[in-house]
Amino acid sequence: MAVPKRRTSKKVKNQRRTHKKLTVPGMVECSNCGELTISHRVCKACGHYDGKEVVEL
Repeated sequence: MAVPKRRTSKKVKNQRRTHKKLTVPGMVECSNCGELTISHRVCKACGHYDGKEVVEL
């Protein structure tokens, strides 16, 4: 069984884990209703995308 010869330092451990974090999605304001939506997605409030009605609600 593989056992580490030396203890992993806090610095090395934290450097390895730098990519493990939460990210905030890019939020933009809908051009039709002003609701905050995720960019490049249809607005859930009014169904518009890129100035056009895509989904009828």
